[in-house]
Amino acid sequence: MSENAKFGGQKLGPLTPLVGEWEGNVGVDLSYHNKQDETSETTYFEKASFKPIPLQENGKQSMEGVAYKSTAWRHGEEAMDPFHDEVGYILWDKENQQVIRTVVFGRGIAIMAGADAKASDREIHFKASPGDPCYGILQNKYLLGRAELKSFESTFKFNEDGTFTHSSDIVLKLGAQSGMEMHHTDVNTLHRVKRYHPSVEFQ
Repeated sequence: MSENAKFGGQKLGPLTPLVGEWEGNVGVDLSYHNKQDETSETTYFEKASFKPIPLQENGKQSMEGVAYKSTAWRHGEEAMDPFHDEVGYILWDKENQQVIRTVVFGRGIAIMAGADAKASDREIHFKASPGDPCYGILQNKYLLGRAELKSFESTFKFNEDGTFTHSSDIVLKLGAQSGMEMHHTDVNTLHRVKRYHPSVEFQ
């Protein structure tokens, strides 16, 4: 059966292809490195998991979704501490055709990003802005003065070969560079290494 086959009622809508565990070895992160006072690329290996959660209900609002975790290691440092770690939830509001991504980064950053999406969409485009009452950005006091997040955009794309590509563009205002703004970008393509099935106990 092909990677793109449709199954059942697609309760997770556009999130359906995400379920499982994934790995990707072609990641590229472009960011400012404080110790070196320079902007440069880091290539990396990534592991991610997306596990379905129970139906979420807020009054008349009902949402299906997944809990997810993503961890990344610089190439050559796979046996060492990761340089990036994030956890969160991605929810599908079928009635309002909204996808909501709530993510917490280990650096003391929390983002709730939103996207308009239909059930069959193969790309999801998330956006968040500081101060937005729905889809906003929070960060700790140190980062607010040193690397203030001005905007967040991210795309999930489900490819024809069954792989999954995520990309992001975060605009930062850098205190170390006299308030200059830069784009912290990230992209990786992952392939599924494990499917979840009722016969497999969830860990």
